[in-house]
Amino acid sequence: MSDTFTSRWGMLLAMLGMAVGTGNIWRFPRIAASNGGGSFLVAWVVFLLLWSVPLLVLEFAMGKGTRYGPVGAFVKTLGPRFGWMGAWVAWCATAIMFYYSVVMGWTVRYFWASVTGEIPTAEPGAFWQGFAASPQALLTHVISVALGVFVVARGVRGIETAARILIPSLFVLVLVLAIRAVTLPGAASGLAFLFTPHLSELANYRVWLEALTQNAWDTGAGWGLALTYAVYMRTREDTALNAFVLGFGNNSVSLLAGIMVLCTVFSIMPDAAGQIVGAGNEGLTFIWVPQLFARVPAGRFLMVLFFLALIFAAWTSLISMIELAARVLVDCGVARGRAIAIVGACGLVCGVPSALNVTFFQNQDFVWGVGLMLSGLLFAVAVLRYGVSEWRERFVDTEESDLRVGRWWDWAMRLVVVEAIVLIAWWLWQVRGHGLSEMLNPFRAFSVGTVLVQWAIVLVALMLLNRWMVTRLRAEERPGAPEGHMPPSIP
Repeated sequence: MSDTFTSRWGMLLAMLGMAVGTGNIWRFPRIAASNGGGSFLVAWVVFLLLWSVPLLVLEFAMGKGTRYGPVGAFVKTLGPRFGWMGAWVAWCATAIMFYYSVVMGWTVRYFWASVTGEIPTAEPGAFWQGFAASPQALLTHVISVALGVFVVARGVRGIETAARILIPSLFVLVLVLAIRAVTLPGAASGLAFLFTPHLSELANYRVWLEALTQNAWDTGAGWGLALTYAVYMRTREDTALNAFVLGFGNNSVSLLAGIMVLCTVFSIMPDAAGQIVGAGNEGLTFIWVPQLFARVPAGRFLMVLFFLALIFAAWTSLISMIELAARVLVDCGVARGRAIAIVGACGLVCGVPSALNVTFFQNQDFVWGVGLMLSGLLFAVAVLRYGVSEWRERFVDTEESDLRVGRWWDWAMRLVVVEAIVLIAWWLWQVRGHGLSEMLNPFRAFSVGTVLVQWAIVLVALMLLNRWMVTRLRAEERPGAPEGHMPPSIP
């Protein structure tokens, strides 16, 4: 392919941009603090190796091997009857894109508010209450979609160029903030909490499930994003080594964010630590972070850096979601420019409800966040049905591989099936409510009913559209695609 990343460095930066998002910076510190700190880290590293890396290896191999986005990749792997599985993966990432642009818009507004001195306010949360679900939030949503489309419209080279600028800048910003945090008086308490595991807490099943969830949500594994970028890998690029670098690089940002937030909390507001980490993602970031930085020397400058880092993290992730959706349309024969325009227009329109209604935003975040676990399950099922050892030997442990993964990966993929089922069941159990009517109510923001109804609508629609999608896939064979698995309609 002529449209490829120019170097491994450029590709890895783009991949890191895809993986590193707001979840690394605002969710990880909160979840780590709520689940024992150092004890959580132990479980978190375990599932990095048992969920994130195995799925990233699979996505790298599938994207590079088929040279198609999610729909075409599943068709070429399993046959024409299974295009709907790839479409589900693509839909989940696209549905998240619809409200992720809203999140990026929040970071843009808070960056500007930190520059102008509008935050922090005398009353914690006052600025957030006036901004969330307002016309300003709609405006920043539009700005975010425009910024994402601007980069993707410039092709793979545009994505790579943006990553070369934004990702090193993001790492520098987070590193500077982490270094400043550890130099605060009393920061040692935060470090001790974050890095001291207690074996008794590892007996708590919730710590392990939260660690697995964090890996599912902050590495991008199983989202189809790594698969999409892998379409543009150079032929001799290694899959396994890149997957390990991506997994550990992504989690390094999470760890720095944890140091930054927890050291600051333990130093500045130790008495409010429980209230802060229990405030939820939006509460921690948009209510308490400005209050924390207000009490730190040069806090306003550091707060500007913090929200700038959040913009970079959100922007690079949004770019990858737009590219994934556009890739699916391109695979179906739509011209790239038109595909990007369609995705951008849909992103603008479909993001409006989340921009103007926080409850709707939270509902979509929950429904499709859990949907990602089903995406991971489908990836694992696909490679198991193909033949996990055959897949590994043919597409992962190849002659040009710098790192061979070996048979442990085969067992890890089987374990992913179990992990995904357990995670889906656990998250649905947590929102079961009181009584059958409350559990199945599809109009509650968090319920089993709202998940199952929305999932069912999408799955039925994708299955009905399966034949149409398969026949629309581009006819020409891609270099490096596996032989013998293409449907008759695609030569």
